[in-house]
Amino acid sequence: MATIKHLTSKNSNYAAAESYLTFQHNEYTGLPILDEKGRPKLRDSYLLDTLECGESSFAMACLIANRKYGKNGGREDVKTHHYIISFDPKDAVENDLTMERAQALGLQFCKDNFPGHPAIVCTHPDGHNSAGNIHVHIVIGSLRVRTVERQPFMDKPCDWEAGKKHRCTSAMLRHLRVAVMEMCEQADLNQINLLEAQGDHVSEREYWAQRRGQRRLDHANAKLAAEGQQPTQTVYQTELDKLRKQIYAVLNKTTTFEEFSALLMQEHGIAVKESRGRLSYCPPGRTKFITAKKLSKKLEKEQVLTALSQNIQLAVIIQPACEQKPDKIRKLVDIQANVAAGKGIGYERWVKKFNLKRWSQTLCLLQEKKLLSEDALHQRIAELKTQHDDALAVVKDLDARMVSLKELRGHLVVYRQYKPLAQKLQTVRNPAKFKEQHRAEFAVYEVACAYFKANGLRTLPDLKKLDAEYQTLSSEKNGFYTRYKKAQIELRELRTAQQNVEAFFRKEERSHAVPQQEVK
Repeated sequence: MATIKHLTSKNSNYAAAESYLTFQHNEYTGLPILDEKGRPKLRDSYLLDTLECGESSFAMACLIANRKYGKNGGREDVKTHHYIISFDPKDAVENDLTMERAQALGLQFCKDNFPGHPAIVCTHPDGHNSAGNIHVHIVIGSLRVRTVERQPFMDKPCDWEAGKKHRCTSAMLRHLRVAVMEMCEQADLNQINLLEAQGDHVSEREYWAQRRGQRRLDHANAKLAAEGQQPTQTVYQTELDKLRKQIYAVLNKTTTFEEFSALLMQEHGIAVKESRGRLSYCPPGRTKFITAKKLSKKLEKEQVLTALSQNIQLAVIIQPACEQKPDKIRKLVDIQANVAAGKGIGYERWVKKFNLKRWSQTLCLLQEKKLLSEDALHQRIAELKTQHDDALAVVKDLDARMVSLKELRGHLVVYRQYKPLAQKLQTVRNPAKFKEQHRAEFAVYEVACAYFKANGLRTLPDLKKLDAEYQTLSSEKNGFYTRYKKAQIELRELRTAQQNVEAFFRKEERSHAVPQQEVK
């Protein structure tokens, strides 16, 4: 799948563009990588050509055009436009895409879509993320040096006249995406529909934030590993990525839009609103909503409603998965009962070996715990049962308090967020029209006010204090939950061991009782 990306530069040093394409640069800082003698290191492999530059270099051609037409003298003027066409990594293997072929495609693409502009076309064999994708850089000077023949995608004289600047409008970007798709179709390369958003929308800013965050996390984890500690997190997530996952988690378990919006607010404090047929989301700590378009195609209104309807259809089919893990100490099998039920001799031989292994494990466990007497075993099981029940009761109590705090915090965030809107309602000329325009906001605001009234909250708590209290409860819950799980695992093992001991001695009693009956 080939993609196209657009960047602009206001750097008046036109030679820097060619330097970036031919020399190695640090992908995080953008600074050139130097060798032992302090000189920039050339890239291992690249192909580079220039267009509309005559016998001059790209930098000189741009400077001559600027002086001739008196343009690009301001600091805020866009000096160059940078387009990057990245091909699918599979094209190199499946469709025989080489650097030479990609360079030829890039040159023709530049001639067709940016005529009259001095340009550099450079092909690199791999991306900075080592994905193996061949990609073509097209850097054009923003000023057109000659008048060109009008093309169908040009709608104003400034798009073909000499001395005019390149305009990268939404219509132009749409045309370029179509041109990339047509180019790949004619060249028999892999391609997707670039006119329709695919999955999560990750902007350039978020992409680099994730890369830098992952780099910092890797360094921190390396230090922990050197000290013999286990890292708690290995994958860095941006705030937008966390927001997407929280929304997806709620979307997968709801069936109506009302339930979806209510659960988002209750579990994560995320407000959702609809405006002009489009959804927007506002996480805690923000006042400005984030449109679904900036998050993911899957979170737009049509896709959300489709997912909710599918959840309704699958609700009857989906069964909760059984996640019971097998005990470490497994129970002995009653051989006589299974033989009487019709099991054969082969099964009896296998069960004897199986029981022998389980009985040896049981003895090792009892010796390890120093519980070789029946009374000691019963007493230890009773102690563990008390510890288990007490820890579980505390965990449930702390969990209920945390849920209550989270619900209070969600309503508090909504109340503070929309309180200015409610105050503005008292001063507008047409309150009914204003309230209709902000119907969704007033709905969640009124729910928050009703919650405070029902709980008798006249003075609202501070958000920082709520967060601190929540963290304290969370740490306490984790401690008691660890005790609960530890007691649960040991209790399960000892109960199984107790049953195995009882089953073993019952078997011994039966084996001694049978010969006595035969003697009589």
